[in-house]
Amino acid sequence: MSAAEEVVAEGHEAVEAVPKRAMTLGTGTSLVVLAALLIAPVFVKNFIIFQMTMLLIYGLAVLALNILTGGSGQFSLGQSAFYAVGAYTTAVLMEYFNVNYALTIPISATVCFGFGYLFGKPALRLSGVYLALATFALATAMPQLLKLNFLEHWTGGVQGLVVTKPDAPFGLPMSQDMWLYYFTLVVTIAIYIFSVNLLRSRSGRAFMAIRDNEIAASSMGVNVALYKTLAFGVSAGITGVAGSLGAIAVQFVAPDSYTITLAISLFLGMVVGGVGWLPGSFVGAAFIIFVPNMAESISKGLSGAVFGVLLFLVIYLVPHGARQVAILGQQLAGKLKKN
Repeated sequence: MSAAEEVVAEGHEAVEAVPKRAMTLGTGTSLVVLAALLIAPVFVKNFIIFQMTMLLIYGLAVLALNILTGGSGQFSLGQSAFYAVGAYTTAVLMEYFNVNYALTIPISATVCFGFGYLFGKPALRLSGVYLALATFALATAMPQLLKLNFLEHWTGGVQGLVVTKPDAPFGLPMSQDMWLYYFTLVVTIAIYIFSVNLLRSRSGRAFMAIRDNEIAASSMGVNVALYKTLAFGVSAGITGVAGSLGAIAVQFVAPDSYTITLAISLFLGMVVGGVGWLPGSFVGAAFIIFVPNMAESISKGLSGAVFGVLLFLVIYLVPHGARQVAILGQQLAGKLKKN
């Protein structure tokens, strides 16, 4: 086997291909899930509504990583940096310039898209573990950059910034938490639909061609440099939206809230949800939000060890994440229909 063939073979094994029809849920299942998301806040307390809001926010961040890794095959451990840029953009615009919270969302998306696109340019020379290390360095450096003296006037330095949570508009009879949940849900649905259409479009096919075999994609006329940086930009933009919503929901931003731990959690959520399966992004988000709490309820002193054991069991039993469970469920339902 020649050196070029070995590279092709290695690239082909890097990320498993995902058929288009496996990227989303069926229409019926999607409507049921949407109805549950719309109705659930009416019957639960504000704290549960807050947790559901954070699930959607982290789901968006994991979905962005899924587009980058599951879509174009690029590994990133630096999503927390883009999340932080989005959060601080919203916090600064709201608190210093009195910009409406809804208007800060597209601004954060644009800023983070530019940041991700520019970072993707020099990262073109890197791939695999080396790209992961470069993004790891970005995530490690970001909290320290936010603490720099010349930025302290805007970022609040170590103390961070307090963000005002918005009231429901037009005098709607609902709490701040409930309104923010529905606002987040609308944004999440819009970005989810955009992501599905993106991966089914010509650009999405180019992403997946690069993911499956970069050399073959280049020989077929795909502009590898353009689409790899575009994937970074889109992923960063969506992560920035998640960061903006997270800043509004938590009502506070601080550098130590966006450390490498957050980046690793998002990567973990993608793996648990299933790489390349967009609905799994929200399953993975639920895992990184609720399982640590479950581990702490089992043993406060050994919560980290318990979480590690639970994570090991999930990876061992379902190595392809929630996508594997969904496929098995679909196969079982098909057998029951035949019988």
